[in-house]
Amino acid sequence: MDTIYMDNNATSRVADEVIEEMLPYFGNLYGNPSSMHSFGGQVGKKINQARQRVATLLGCMPEDIIFTSCGTESDNTAIRGALAMARGKRKIITSRVEHPAVLGMCRELANHGYSVVEIGVDKAGRLDLDELKQTVDEDTAIVSIMYANNETGVIFPIDEVCEIVKAKGVIFHTDAVQAVGKIPLNLAKSNIDLLSLSGHKLHAPKGVGVLYIRKGTRLSPYLLGGHQESGKRAGTENVPGIIALGKACELAGQNIEQENTRVKKLRDKLEKTILASCPDSFVNGDIENRLPNTANISFEFIEGEAILLMLNQFGICASSGSACTSGSLEPSHVLRAMGVPFTAAHGSLRLSLSRYNTEEEVDFVAEKLPPVVNRLRELSPFVTS
Repeated sequence: MDTIYMDNNATSRVADEVIEEMLPYFGNLYGNPSSMHSFGGQVGKKINQARQRVATLLGCMPEDIIFTSCGTESDNTAIRGALAMARGKRKIITSRVEHPAVLGMCRELANHGYSVVEIGVDKAGRLDLDELKQTVDEDTAIVSIMYANNETGVIFPIDEVCEIVKAKGVIFHTDAVQAVGKIPLNLAKSNIDLLSLSGHKLHAPKGVGVLYIRKGTRLSPYLLGGHQESGKRAGTENVPGIIALGKACELAGQNIEQENTRVKKLRDKLEKTILASCPDSFVNGDIENRLPNTANISFEFIEGEAILLMLNQFGICASSGSACTSGSLEPSHVLRAMGVPFTAAHGSLRLSLSRYNTEEEVDFVAEKLPPVVNRLRELSPFVTS
């Protein structure tokens, strides 16, 4: 049975070109990039190339790029590092629909005396900018608002958010894990202070990420020890992962137009076909302002997990929300924040595509999903004939 993978917001296939680029650094080219000798120095040059490739995709300077182990580490470093330099400020502002890497950190800090404000969203998942304006004040240490939502794909108005936050002189961080490689970014023209990304969301391997730190932004290191990453993140570099991420960013830049044309067209076709074939279903999120690869659809009166199990029998991989919370029986915190009815929030399905998906795969999923939904509704005690 062939696998049809439509869960790219959870993780993505490592590109063949990325694998080819990183393989030598598991074998003959095993030197430590911090070593003085030329054997290690050649590895250090390759890391510098990777840093430049990441910077090119983001539209920033290479020296602004700090390599980490993942998006979660980048998020945690940004928040904790900013608080350590905040000179007594005790207020953190985030949103109710953030990834657990941000929400979990903020809620833990609330247990240690920090004041945490979670900005709401409307029924389309759009951020309440008026609430943000009223909340940012002189006691705010950091504002952390995601660039695009991992469950619905809704893109937040980050330029407007930056304008509000920077008018108060507050540090701004964005979790851009889902946005990087899918929509164009140009940090040179932005007031973003800190930005997080994760390699495995854009066809690099797991275990490598980036924290962008805008020049002049004061941030305390999260990991202490060696001098790596200009003293901003200690620890021997994950050489193969960093080189892989650099190549993945280069490929992402080359394919970003495809993401916003061909991939978007496939997503729209899939979504349109499903909605036409499945009554009592609807799209969650701002249809006009979302990532080109993401569709989040609710099917009333059935369980999303049951849909996934039945799709799995056909080799179809999807998700009912964030992979980081898939073990929870609670409905998505994102959909609850949007006010999605309980009967629909439990029956949500996230389909997230990539440039490796084909029209034939879209047609196959569109064929198999409606009978699954119909069958589950026949078994549901909540559906009345």
